[in-house]
Amino acid sequence: MSETTPADTTIRVDIWSDIACPWCYLGKHRFEAGVRAFRERHPDVAVETQSHSFELAPDTPLDFSGSEVDFLVRHKGMPAEQVEQMLGQMTALGAAEGIEFRFDEVRHANTQRAHRLLHLARERGAQADVQERLFRAYFAEGEDLSSADALARLGAEAGLDPAEARAALDDDAYGEAVRRDIVRARQLGISGVPFFLLDEQYGVSGAQSADAFENVLEQVLGFRRANAPASAV
Repeated sequence: MSETTPADTTIRVDIWSDIACPWCYLGKHRFEAGVRAFRERHPDVAVETQSHSFELAPDTPLDFSGSEVDFLVRHKGMPAEQVEQMLGQMTALGAAEGIEFRFDEVRHANTQRAHRLLHLARERGAQADVQERLFRAYFAEGEDLSSADALARLGAEAGLDPAEARAALDDDAYGEAVRRDIVRARQLGISGVPFFLLDEQYGVSGAQSADAFENVLEQVLGFRRANAPASAV
C-alpha cells in the first residue's frame, strides 16, 4: 500500500438544513454520532462537512410575531390538535438524543439572516459551533432569530467577532451565497431537509439513525476502495 491514499483520507458531506427545522437539529446530532462511531473504526479517514442553506418557510414575514404553533395553525392551515401531537412526539425524540425542544418558547422566525451568519461562520471555520448555538437558541431558549442583535450576540458566543457578525446579516454577498445554496438544492431535487450528500454522489434524506449514517459512510468508503486505481492500493 502506498504511503498516502488520497482516495481514502477524506469523505466530504454536504448538508442542507434550516435552523427552524427540528428534524435538522435532530439529524445533526444523529449524523455526528454516526461519524464518531465510523471514525472509531477508521481513525485514518476524516469526514469533512459543510452546511448549506435551505429555507423551509421563506414566506415567513421578517416581523412575524408568534409561536411555532401559531405559525403552523395560522399560516400553514394545520389543525391545532395535530400540531400539538406532532410537537409532543418531536420533543420526546429530541430528549432521547439529548436535545431539548421547548416549543412553547419558540418564536417562529424567518431564517434568511441566520443563514447569512452561517456563511460567515463557514469562512471563519466556526460553522458547526455557530449552527449548534443557533439551534439551541431557537428551540430551547426562545431567542428571536429574526433579530440582528440576537444573531450577532449568539454568533459572538460561538466564536465570531460581533461587529463582523452584525455586518454579515445585511451583506448582499452572503445573501447571494444563501440563494446559491437554495438553487443548488433545487437542481439536486431536494424538497425537504435535512439532506446529506456524500462525496457529491450519494444522497441520504431525513434524520436517519446514527447507525444508518455510520453504515452509509462505510458504504461510501467501500465504494472508494473498490474503485481506487491500482497505484493507490
